[in-house]
Amino acid sequence: MAPVLILMGSQSDWPVMQHAAQMLKDLGVEWRAEVVSAHRTPDLLQTTMQQAEQDDVPVVIAGAGGAAHLPGMLAAFTAIPVLGVPVPGKQLKGLDSLLSIVQMPKGVAVGTLAVGPAGAANAGLLAAQIIGVSDKSVRDRVQRFRAQQREKVMSGAKLELPE
Repeated sequence: MAPVLILMGSQSDWPVMQHAAQMLKDLGVEWRAEVVSAHRTPDLLQTTMQQAEQDDVPVVIAGAGGAAHLPGMLAAFTAIPVLGVPVPGKQLKGLDSLLSIVQMPKGVAVGTLAVGPAGAANAGLLAAQIIGVSDKSVRDRVQRFRAQQREKVMSGAKLELPE
């Protein structure tokens, strides 16, 4: 299977987007990352998605800050699922990015995750879950991850409450 494609509008988005890459790595899902700017390299958007389709990329994770046009523009060029991660900026802390990504027009779907590192990690997890629909080994790894998460909570769940 082709690797999940992680795209970001700028190299400065990597500190957030690396959390998607780490989640995919932890789940044994291959990935590759590239920088494609919706505003500075618009000509690369279409060719990047054409190549992704030729390569049978199963899912695209796109991180963007500010106006955050990247996920929606990528989705306009493909039927591959696109997961959008709002990258926080200095002025509006990612609220602008969140609204830009989540408010897609009818007919152009982008799955939108939370702002920042948690959203990026969950984008990696969701990408693995999408792949897991047709790849039992990935689904099994996701299920093991979920069981480990549960165990972490349960092992710390013994709280002493005041009477």
